[in-house]
Amino acid sequence: MKDLGTPADPQLSQGTISITLLVEVVAVVVVMAGLVFLLTSHLEWTLGWIYLRCFLTAAAINWVCVLRWNPVLIARRMGFGKGTKSWDLVWLVLWTPVLIAVYVVAITESGWVSMTLDGAWVLGLLMFIAGWFLLTWSQVVNPFLEKTVRIQTDHGHRVIEVGPYAHVRHPFYVGIVLYLFSTPLMLMSNWAFIPAVLALVGLVIRTILEDRTLYRELPGYADYSTRVRARLIPGIW
Repeated sequence: MKDLGTPADPQLSQGTISITLLVEVVAVVVVMAGLVFLLTSHLEWTLGWIYLRCFLTAAAINWVCVLRWNPVLIARRMGFGKGTKSWDLVWLVLWTPVLIAVYVVAITESGWVSMTLDGAWVLGLLMFIAGWFLLTWSQVVNPFLEKTVRIQTDHGHRVIEVGPYAHVRHPFYVGIVLYLFSTPLMLMSNWAFIPAVLALVGLVIRTILEDRTLYRELPGYADYSTRVRARLIPGIW
């Protein structure tokens, strides 16, 4: 069953989606530029410029793909839908500062000196590309990939088994993990691995809680979990 042809919500016009996309683009650019450069107080950090350009390129590709093949998801991910689990709101409040800490620590540690690219940086770039590929692929095929956990009865929520969901049940989180751990490598910060690991632990906890919610409340998910047994890593977990 292919879900790329899922019709958009009737109340979401193309103009609304375009405005929402523009707001998101501007917000991300401002936040990323601030995280990379505000703490360094200068614009000569080569790694920071390279990382920012990689991020903006990946984000632009992501937005173009989602806008082309799954535009309804853009507006859905901007807010909090009715029925969002209270535990997920708590998780989001606790996890977001940990994510930001990855950048703060990396910038504080390595933002004052120029460094040459090495094998670790190349590994980070490959993880960065793989992570964004999974993030984008997941968003393209899954019209129910909102940013909070809930059963979307208002959108006809159903199990998605195409694309990366044919291999793992939460490929979007795999993409986040790859992206998270690429950051300390690309910004050459050993200390940034500490908040990255904490963020990983948080994602594992959320995966467990979300999986239980879907198993109990989403029709067909129990059967799907017997066909696709891996939550994040095939053959391991």
